[in-house]
Amino acid sequence: MIPSLLVLNAGSSSIKFALFGLDPELREFAQLSGQIEGIGAQPRLHAKDATGRAIAEAALPAAGTVESQHHEALDFLLRWLEAHEGGARLLAAGHRVVHGGGRYAEPVRLTPALVDALSNFIPLAPLHQPYNLAAIRALAALQPDVPQVACFDTGFHATQPPLATAFALPRALAAEGIRRYGFHGLSYEYIAHVLPRHLGERAGGRVVVAHLGNGASMCAMRSRASVATTTGFTALDGLMMGTRTGAIDPGVLLHLMRYKGMDRERLERLLYEQSGLLGVSGLSQDMRSLLASDAPHAREAVELFCYRIVRELGSLAAALGGLDALVFTAGIGEHAAPVRERVCRDSTWLGIELDARANAADAVVISTAESRIAVLVIPTNEEWMIARHTLALLR
Repeated sequence: MIPSLLVLNAGSSSIKFALFGLDPELREFAQLSGQIEGIGAQPRLHAKDATGRAIAEAALPAAGTVESQHHEALDFLLRWLEAHEGGARLLAAGHRVVHGGGRYAEPVRLTPALVDALSNFIPLAPLHQPYNLAAIRALAALQPDVPQVACFDTGFHATQPPLATAFALPRALAAEGIRRYGFHGLSYEYIAHVLPRHLGERAGGRVVVAHLGNGASMCAMRSRASVATTTGFTALDGLMMGTRTGAIDPGVLLHLMRYKGMDRERLERLLYEQSGLLGVSGLSQDMRSLLASDAPHAREAVELFCYRIVRELGSLAAALGGLDALVFTAGIGEHAAPVRERVCRDSTWLGIELDARANAADAVVISTAESRIAVLVIPTNEEWMIARHTLALLR
């Protein structure tokens, strides 16, 4: 049996996983990874090895409640891991937990009481937190002797100054925890960790990281710590995303409630599931499909996505008092060269000069030697960040 760390990222209908070996030390790429998707309908396991080669696909039996769905899915996954090529002996499990509120920023070893405390943050992240916790409880029931660690997506932004987190609301509401938190923190933490490899001493300067995927946000860093970010009280704020609106005038919501008769459930579906690239294009939330399409609405969706990035880049550069580097990461940021090209083209006033050939090749450095601003493409690795924290707490 191979001593291993399991990393889990549980959502409402899927559980993403990565398995890290410890021989001789925690490596930066998982030996196995994949997901169980279709939980609640027709769940199915997909797994790949460290090279990205598909090694397994299997159907799972359906289950009933949220708790039983995650319980059955994890039970299947654990049995599959034990049977696969000599088997995995779990030393610990690390979880991505979306919200730590204002109380939890550093990774913590989980106890039943702590899991109950984290359930208090479900109103702050109703589409994520319940499922993060369901997976934790399911694993505790299946393997009670395996230590579990929570790593918080909000944690990296705990370094922001109070002014950057405040809303202009009555103080009584702020006291209840209504403020900006910021998300995608594990991705930003990984980029901050590896920046010195690529920028040397400049890594401690004024850096904006653009995490562009189905969920999208940007973060301003100084000394590799978060100064400001585009997401706020929820992961709905800021940039336009795959199916989420991003920043929107609150008056629009009041209008929809008053004149369109929308209740909370309809507004939630509109804001989280029916808007963004999908809503504007009317075609798809997948950037690859939109870039390949000749449809005018697809083109408009891409242009609006890029325009919002450029607007936020200017705002974050102002928060930093200037800019030394721009980093693209996550699915769109790492692979959509046309998006990077449009953002850099419209940001030349900042001193960005794009190397078109390097950008087309998805190189790490895509700015010219003459560019005042370094522009990089760095793949993110949230799973390794969670595994690293888990191992540190285990030791």
